[in-house]
Amino acid sequence: MHHCFSQQVTVFHGRSTPEPGFLAGYALLVAIIEEKGVNVPLPDRLAIFTEKHQRYNTDQWQVFTIRHKPDNDITSHLAFALKYEGIELYILKKFFQHTGSEPVLHMLKKEPTSQYSRKVWFLYEWLMDKVLDVPDLKAGTYVEIVNPKLQYTSSSINSTRHRIKNNLPGTPAFCPMINKTDKIENFISKDLSGSMEKGLDGRDKDIIRRTAAFLLLKDSKASFAIEGEYPPNLRARNWGKAIGQSGKKQLTIEELERLQDIVIGTKKLKNMGLRTQEGFIGEHDRENFSPLPDHISAKYKDLPSLMKGLLDTNKLLQESAYDPVLAAATIAFGFVFIHPFSDGNGRIHRYIIHHILTRMGYTKRGMIFPISAAILNRIDEYQSILESYSSPRIELVEWQPTPDHNVKIVNNTIDLYRYYDLTKQVEFLYECLEETIEQIIPEELDYLEKYDRITNYINNYLSLPDTKVDLLIKLLNQNNGRLPKNIRQKEFDDITDEEISSIEENFQSIFEINNK
Repeated sequence: MHHCFSQQVTVFHGRSTPEPGFLAGYALLVAIIEEKGVNVPLPDRLAIFTEKHQRYNTDQWQVFTIRHKPDNDITSHLAFALKYEGIELYILKKFFQHTGSEPVLHMLKKEPTSQYSRKVWFLYEWLMDKVLDVPDLKAGTYVEIVNPKLQYTSSSINSTRHRIKNNLPGTPAFCPMINKTDKIENFISKDLSGSMEKGLDGRDKDIIRRTAAFLLLKDSKASFAIEGEYPPNLRARNWGKAIGQSGKKQLTIEELERLQDIVIGTKKLKNMGLRTQEGFIGEHDRENFSPLPDHISAKYKDLPSLMKGLLDTNKLLQESAYDPVLAAATIAFGFVFIHPFSDGNGRIHRYIIHHILTRMGYTKRGMIFPISAAILNRIDEYQSILESYSSPRIELVEWQPTPDHNVKIVNNTIDLYRYYDLTKQVEFLYECLEETIEQIIPEELDYLEKYDRITNYINNYLSLPDTKVDLLIKLLNQNNGRLPKNIRQKEFDDITDEEISSIEENFQSIFEINNK
């Protein structure tokens, strides 16, 4: 018997267990894989069973009782993992690469029609792109490969060979998984898209149009600001215009390259389009200029396969009943983790969110959700969300510095960019959407309505050019409803004290400012 089955643990990979217990499911598979010198990213939550009779969860552990204990063999732990922990494609693929088909054949011989035997058989052939010398099943009830109580599923396609309903949310070339959480379920039940529609009911159409135009520019500028760039207004407007047209064209490599062209502007890179060399995000050592990567991009030779997988999965999810926000997170974060271009990836990643939400009908009435503005408000959290993917994987990429201070990847890394858990990224994106729908959009609509009221008051009271009226309102807004004396003398010396006082009073009333 393998010692992993009988060894009680209190710490695993630096994670303290809530109480002494035995590794179960994926934790045990990881321990066995790592004995062969192969490391894998750990799931956020692992499983143990204890000799007590209490079943509970912590942030990092599912704790099972002794009655849940699998038999002391690998195949029992495989079945346990699929039953209680869902599908971890990366770990499963590494496990199959380590063991070959032996556990699959053993399960099929022992229990040929068991749902877990069939699931393991299907996953082996799907992940390894190999057909085992096993005859097709001729009878039996179809079972779903992904348990919809544990993880989000796509529309299912029957695999008659295995009597399996393939409801995986992707293809073998690209398939991140998302765990069902109370947080995501609550967001889905809120129907934020419908809430926005209700919030726009009865609003003046011109104000909705102007709000949408303002938010487009706001989002464009915020997307550049996230990258530490503050481009001229024209470049920001051009990118805002591109965001405004999102969803109209299908997402293809050519369309992504067109977007990169707009993002980069006049200062074109030597090599536009898909990278023809490796890439990383990070800094260089000050003394010897060697790379200090925080994230290593996918190998450039893997880009055609990865991008085809990403775009095929995009098509699959859009044609299914998949939640639009989950689909947007899957494709947008998948894109930025692959990092297919030398520059422009971050802004295109955020564009893809707009594109999918619009294309799947989540965004209506020409109103763009200013996602980048919400992300900019949460920039530290955004960085943490990106790092939660990159940090565990950067240790698994073997690389050497190159003479031109880049990285040379020396191991096979393609699956790191295909299979991972996107739960945290989905929760973050939903939080940003909630902020845009419940705060950013209503605040802008409210501001424009008040702006129009004070504009009408000033125009009925004084005869001023529109530019002067706009300047006056902006100055009052910046100074809590008061016009500073020095600005007043410089810009509005032809307006009397009485007129200024009246305008200030009305501004404070309309914008609900109490200066007492």
